[in-house]
Amino acid sequence: MLRAVYPGSFDPVTYGHLDIIERSSKLVDELIIGVLNNKAKTPLFSAEERVRMLKEVTKGMPKLTIVPFDGLLVEFARRMEATMIVRGLRAITDFEYELQMSQTNHKLEPEIETVFLTTSLDYSYLSSTTVKEVAAFGGDISQFVPDFVADTIREKMNRRRV
Repeated sequence: MLRAVYPGSFDPVTYGHLDIIERSSKLVDELIIGVLNNKAKTPLFSAEERVRMLKEVTKGMPKLTIVPFDGLLVEFARRMEATMIVRGLRAITDFEYELQMSQTNHKLEPEIETVFLTTSLDYSYLSSTTVKEVAAFGGDISQFVPDFVADTIREKMNRRRV
């Protein structure tokens, strides 16, 4: 059984993330979406909220498991018994960082391979940071994220303003 981990902060999940999820899930028997709880960053949403959003927007997709994690990615992959890490690439700047991380991960755990998928051109510009910035200024984010996520972001932004 080929099991892969697609890690990320998903703060929030975007159509770009969903593109990689859909495409990579066709390549493996099980795709584990690892929702990173990075204590060095202050996310808009808690790990639990991000897991809930991902479960909602992927509920029709088979072969997915969504799990929060912290710590080293290769240790998480090992715990999940995954032999592959999936990473999405938008631009050459992503590649430079991701190549360095994949080489480090390979040194830490040689049995786990990293596979890169380039993001579809429709989403090559898109990031969670951009979505949050547009939302913070009241912009329309419906073309960047599913309706459920857009509604959840608006609710969160409205609570922060009060």
